[in-house]
Amino acid sequence: MRQLWSAARSKRQLVLLFLSAGMFFSASCTARELPDFTRLVDKYSPAVVNISTTQKAAPDETGDRRGHQEMPRFPEGGPWDDLFRRFFGEGPRGGGPEMPDRSLGSGFIIDQEGFILTNNHVVEGADEIRVRLSDRRELTAELIGADARSDIALLRVKAKSLPVVKLGRSDDLKVGEWVMAIGSPFGFDHSVSVGVVSALGRSLPTESYVPFIQTDVAINPGNSGGPLFNLDGEVVGINSQIYSRTGGFMGLSFAIPMDVAMGVVEQLKEKGYVSRGWLGVLIQDVTRELAESFGMERPSGALVAKVLDDSPAAKAGVQVGDVVVEFGGKSVDYSSDLPPLVGRAVIGDDIPMKIIRNGKQQTLTVRVGELPAEEEIAAAAEPRKTVDSRLGVGVADLSADQREQLELGKFGVLVRELEQGPAADAGVRPGDVIVRINNVNVENAAHFKRLTAELPAGKTVPLLVQRRAGPIFLALKVPAAKK
Repeated sequence: MRQLWSAARSKRQLVLLFLSAGMFFSASCTARELPDFTRLVDKYSPAVVNISTTQKAAPDETGDRRGHQEMPRFPEGGPWDDLFRRFFGEGPRGGGPEMPDRSLGSGFIIDQEGFILTNNHVVEGADEIRVRLSDRRELTAELIGADARSDIALLRVKAKSLPVVKLGRSDDLKVGEWVMAIGSPFGFDHSVSVGVVSALGRSLPTESYVPFIQTDVAINPGNSGGPLFNLDGEVVGINSQIYSRTGGFMGLSFAIPMDVAMGVVEQLKEKGYVSRGWLGVLIQDVTRELAESFGMERPSGALVAKVLDDSPAAKAGVQVGDVVVEFGGKSVDYSSDLPPLVGRAVIGDDIPMKIIRNGKQQTLTVRVGELPAEEEIAAAAEPRKTVDSRLGVGVADLSADQREQLELGKFGVLVRELEQGPAADAGVRPGDVIVRINNVNVENAAHFKRLTAELPAGKTVPLLVQRRAGPIFLALKVPAAKK
């Protein structure tokens, strides 16, 4: 009996031994699976720099030149006011008149020639840019070029024996992959934070040409322009923006993909500015209801809401209502997928573009144009407008949707502005559609201007306008000729 008890106790001890060993082995495997960033930090953090700028403070309305405090402040208001804020900004403190503006950000050295990458918003408007290295050297940097649309700036310093980063491909990133950021949050140099890639190709409301890398890496004011590393020690992105309702990190940060950044760098080195491809369309997402109405099996693609006159899209035969589902061999699942694809296309190249029109797929060939300035695009997107000082009325061309809603056919112009004058005296209202003047149908804004110039001075002529309640004739008194 005693032998049986001894044997049983030995078996229990053996089982406990195996269980303990198994738990130790499992804990060791788990520990080994967690990434170790220490070697990456030792090797590549010297290539990360602190960037500060100075800018002469502009006079306020009273003529006083106010300084700025060094620690960032953030705009007040609701959550939408600070959505995707730039996170290095500084606020006024009402100091002495000679205090310069000081901003703080990060950057990294990409080659031995002294080229440094950072965000455009870190150095925008700076009179002087200072770069502080890990060995405490401080150098004055030259701005080679900057691109506001991608938020990238290229600097250069003159120095020897510079540490450099290893550049990687952001196109190889996968969601869930570990990444690491190094920067100067709130001025604390070479701070390290780690996390994972949360999403790829993220489109933000304020940016159309950057498919952002979304991460949960802790990013704060001063991290702007710093590098995002993968586990191989390669820079795969430039930390640029955060989502925040407080001004600090809330779990969402966004980085510019390195593939996008290096395309910008090549152009900045070559010509000091960036050119992008352009189609000349206004687009929107395809909802489930719209997909059904267009005869599509599922919602996908970019729906063309407007084609700008004389644009590459117009010349290629793109029409309002077309749904772009593929550009240059790459799928367009969401409307936000199209602008980055077009922006990175080579200007002047003929690119195949698949569209769905009337429920059928077809391929168009579009010759990519150069993206104009934002002001030119905005002006082109607005309906052509003509202001007639003789009658005191400003009119604009009608869109196809407006003509369809009002059942106007091909005639009529929309009243956009109204001043004191003959048109207002006749009872014309903003929002009216002028269909006919002096018994002549009005074709467009330019035609309206010609017709009003030919009106007989001092006479009363009939004016037909269309309102939501229906058409109505008004009596327009044409002003007498000036003597």
